[in-house]
Amino acid sequence: MKFGLLYEMQRPHTDFKVDHSALIEETLEQCVLADEVGFDYLWFVEHHFLTTFSGSSAPEVIISALARMTSRIRLGFGVVILPNHHPVQVAERVAMVDHLSGGRVEFGVGRSSPYEQMGLGIDPRDTREIMEESLRMIPQIWTSPEFSWEGKHFNVPAREVLPKPRQDPHPPIWMACTQPASYEIAAGHGIGVLSFGSGAPAGMKEHVDRYRENIKNANPVGSFVNNQWANFTLGHCGDNNEKAQQLGAQAIKEFFGPNRPYTADRQDVYERLLESWGGVPDHLQSNFQRFLGGEQDLGGGGVPRAMLGEMPADLLCERGVIVAGDPDSCINSVKRHQEVGVDQTLLIMQSDQIPHEKAKRSIELFGKEVIPAFK
Repeated sequence: MKFGLLYEMQRPHTDFKVDHSALIEETLEQCVLADEVGFDYLWFVEHHFLTTFSGSSAPEVIISALARMTSRIRLGFGVVILPNHHPVQVAERVAMVDHLSGGRVEFGVGRSSPYEQMGLGIDPRDTREIMEESLRMIPQIWTSPEFSWEGKHFNVPAREVLPKPRQDPHPPIWMACTQPASYEIAAGHGIGVLSFGSGAPAGMKEHVDRYRENIKNANPVGSFVNNQWANFTLGHCGDNNEKAQQLGAQAIKEFFGPNRPYTADRQDVYERLLESWGGVPDHLQSNFQRFLGGEQDLGGGGVPRAMLGEMPADLLCERGVIVAGDPDSCINSVKRHQEVGVDQTLLIMQSDQIPHEKAKRSIELFGKEVIPAFK
């Protein structure tokens, strides 16, 4: 089992106003500590317009800083929103950071949400095609002395694109996944899964097993198959078991809760799109379901997100829905993920419910007392 920290970049705030200077400094400090105490990965999201929920709008910038501030830990784009960018520029930037880090970059891809896409002038209906085309282009850019492309969304005349990545032939490739169809796409492309479901790990076993079988027949988009699965959850390790579990439960309930200043705007965007389109394309069904009612656990883990608010903290920990409590409790929760065959437990420890000093203590305790139990 390996361990990663995922950063939305959040901190406690008042009146929905975030001190971004403090947020950036706290994030860097936590990440350097994670490198020192034995975490294997740092992952940074890309989000736009999500007030107080995510301050990570330019992950390549903070990853570049961490490339020079850390020495061992892997640095993950978790993920690059491919429809937002030209694939040549994505390839260049990721390769540059790979050199800055000494070859420690992991490359994750995703599509984001219609709310964010519309804010950037992108038609959500095109995003799957754009992501698929970009995903096939980028590994070729990295491995071709001269690259050219003629496609539906991109045309590139013959050009030498530099630099190439430091890792030979290129960084491992992953995909953000929230539903079974995404797991199948990742397996077919021969890339790793960053699973962002909200359910208990036991409900994921069938999906992990199916991914392992399907990836045997992959047609890889890259030069090698990245057969890895990372399970996302919230983590909080503390000295007092009950208090740490309660704080972890509070944090995940707020993480998936409706109390964000952009939530009403986002629902309005979805309703207007639904009206103008006259229906929702299949590949956007889960995204619309999430914000227009009837939401289920998108990861297939058996816990609808609405039920998170009803489950007691100790049960959330016992089932591995969150990894929280004292080190012994956290070890038991991680074992629920280990039992279903995942390769990495991917934790959010920084949140707007958890102050910086408590996040640091959580990272320190986890590194010193939980991670060694799985090595």
